[in-house]
Amino acid sequence: MGRNNTRFFDIATIQIAAGDGGNGMVHFHREKFVPKGGPDGGDGGHGGSVYFVTDPHLNTLLPFQHRRRYSAPSGMHGGSNNKTGKTGKDVDIKVPVGTIVRNVETGKIIADLAELGDRVLIARGGQGGRGNQHFANSRRKTPYIAEKGEPGEAFEAELELKLVADVGIVGVPNAGKSTFLSVVSAAKPKIANYPFTTLVPNLGVADLGNYKTMVLADIPGLIEGAHQGIGLGFEFLRHVQRTRVLIHVLDGWSADPLLDFNQIMTELALFDEDLADKPQVVVLNKTDMPEVAEMAPDLEAAIRKMGYDFMTMSAIAQKGIREVLFKANELLKDAPDPIKFEPAPVYSPVEAPDWFEVEEEEPGIFRVRGDRVERAARMTYWEHGDAVRYFQRILEAIGVHKELRKAGIQNGDTVVIDEYELEWIE
Repeated sequence: MGRNNTRFFDIATIQIAAGDGGNGMVHFHREKFVPKGGPDGGDGGHGGSVYFVTDPHLNTLLPFQHRRRYSAPSGMHGGSNNKTGKTGKDVDIKVPVGTIVRNVETGKIIADLAELGDRVLIARGGQGGRGNQHFANSRRKTPYIAEKGEPGEAFEAELELKLVADVGIVGVPNAGKSTFLSVVSAAKPKIANYPFTTLVPNLGVADLGNYKTMVLADIPGLIEGAHQGIGLGFEFLRHVQRTRVLIHVLDGWSADPLLDFNQIMTELALFDEDLADKPQVVVLNKTDMPEVAEMAPDLEAAIRKMGYDFMTMSAIAQKGIREVLFKANELLKDAPDPIKFEPAPVYSPVEAPDWFEVEEEEPGIFRVRGDRVERAARMTYWEHGDAVRYFQRILEAIGVHKELRKAGIQNGDTVVIDEYELEWIE
C-alpha cells in the first residue's frame, strides 16, 4: 500500500467563530402628542456560542477533513421601543470521545473531552451592545450613545483524538488483531492479508455476560521507528495512552514472534515509559496451525520469564478468545484509572526530544546517558541478535553513533548504557 493510504484521521485543524453580538440602537420614543419621548433604543442580542459535544457514534476525525469552518450566528441588532435583538443560536459540534482541542496560535489546550456526554464551551459568543436607553441620566436626557456588539471569539483549533477504551489490542501488522475484535464484538473492521490493513482504530464492545461489557480498541500495527513518527508511529502510540490494559497479540506465522514482542515493547517505552508498564496479557494467535502450537511452550516460558501473562488462541477459528477476554477483565479490576490529561501539552515530538549525552569516563570507556536511550537498552532482549541490531539502529537514528565518533571512539572500545556494556565495532 502507498503511504498516502496510511493516514489517520485523528488530527484535524479547523476554523471556529462564535457569533458577534448585535448592535445596540439609538432611538427615541415617537408617539402622537409626545414630542419629546425618551430614549428607547433596544440592546443587541448576544452572539451564538460554539460547543463541542461528544458523540458515541464517532471514532475518527474524518468529518473535519471535509468541512473546516464552523461558525455560530450573530445576534440581531436592537430595535425601537426597547426591543432586544434576537440571540444567535448556539452551535454544537459533534466530536469523538477522547478529543483534545488546542488553540493553534497559543498551543494551549482548551478542552479535553474524555467522557461520553461532555459538552464544552469552545468559543464564546459576543455580548450584545447596549441601546441608548442605558445612557440616559439626569444631565443627559437625549443620549445619542449606544454600543456596538462585541465580536465573538474566533480562532484556529487543532483537534487531536485519543481513543478512550478499556483495553487496547496491540501487535505487529497482520497479527490478527482485527479478526480478534470482529469475533468478540459487533465491530466490523476492514480485514485483509497485508500490513496496515487497519488504517483507523476500531472500537468494539465485548459482552462478558451478566450485563458486563468491555470496550476494546483495535489499534493499527506498529513498525520499527514508530516513536520517531515513522509510518503510523505517533498515531499508533497516541491511541495506546488512554487504554488501561493491553492485549498483545503475537503473530504465530511470524518468523520470530519473540522479536516482534520485543520491538513493540521497545517502541512503547521510547515514546512513553508508562506505556510499557501497562498491565497486559500476551497472546499467541493462529495456534490452530500445528507448527504454531508446537512453538507455544518455548515462547510461553520466555514471555513468563519477562513477567507477563501468556495465553494462546486462534481468532479465525474462535478458539481461546473468551478466555483472553476474561483474563483482560481480571487485569482491569486492578488497573489504574484511564489518564485524564491536564491542560498541558499531551503530545509533541518537539517537547519530548531524544536527549542524550556522551562522556568518556576513562580511556576506551564511553558512557551514554539519556532517558530514552537507557529505556531502549532495558527493553532490549539481549540474547537475540536481531534485537541487538534493532537497538543499534535506534542509536544510529537518534545520533548516538555520530556523537561517539566525535568523541573519538575506536574499535574495541566499550560503550556503557545503563548497566549494559557493549563493544564498539565499526
